[in-house]
Amino acid sequence: MGTTNQHADSAAASQAELSAEIAAIESAYRASDHEETQPRLDYPPYRSSLLRHPTKALQLADPETIERWAPCFGERDVSSLEADLTIQHVGEPIGERTVVTGRVVDGDGRPVRRQLVEIWQANAGGRYMHQRDQHPAPLDPAFTGVGRCLTDDEGTYRFTTIKPGPYPWKNHHNAWRPAHIHFSLFGTDFTQRMITQMYFPGDPLFALDPIYQSITDARARERLVATYDHDVTTHEWATGYRWDIVLTGSHRTPHEDDLGDDH
Repeated sequence: MGTTNQHADSAAASQAELSAEIAAIESAYRASDHEETQPRLDYPPYRSSLLRHPTKALQLADPETIERWAPCFGERDVSSLEADLTIQHVGEPIGERTVVTGRVVDGDGRPVRRQLVEIWQANAGGRYMHQRDQHPAPLDPAFTGVGRCLTDDEGTYRFTTIKPGPYPWKNHHNAWRPAHIHFSLFGTDFTQRMITQMYFPGDPLFALDPIYQSITDARARERLVATYDHDVTTHEWATGYRWDIVLTGSHRTPHEDDLGDDH
């Protein structure tokens, strides 16, 4: 009994320490005079953020040289079937089927057409189809968790997938990531790329997740959360969520690539 109590006390102390760190950083932000809408590079509650960003001056590169060697893609390279993650294998994947859609726009609200949008995610049990993910949750042979599409003339993308589950990670004791989907967007070539994450509304893990909390502007954090849309939801088939992505301007979607991620 004594060992059990000590373990519980240690876990509670660890969680209290993490919460105190997050609260202190948020307090310091509120006292400042500037907005901070992108993830912090050095964010102590997210332990590995100190090791996952450049510490030396960036090396300048000739963009024309990069473009001559970088791969390219066109509409014929992306099949419409790739946007449905539930039909990529034999059998039905396990979990809540859901549709995620939205528009990709610039800072003036203009549609970004023919934008390559890629997603990857954990399955309904919270596990990635990746050799580094070995936590004891089931793999789903009917779900790989990877898809892509091109935006249409209105800048709209649309994916059919399975709602991912939360999963543990090694940042601190009893650390769990909120359910999320990773998004990657390419511009006119592979040297123009943005990576971010989309979350689902009402997740109880938001306040405990250092990656989500590394964006200290609460309004910017909310731009990462999709909205349930009953018009997108399909009768007896799939729930629906809407999430727009703003590439530039003061209301742009926070980027993940400045900070990195656990997967």
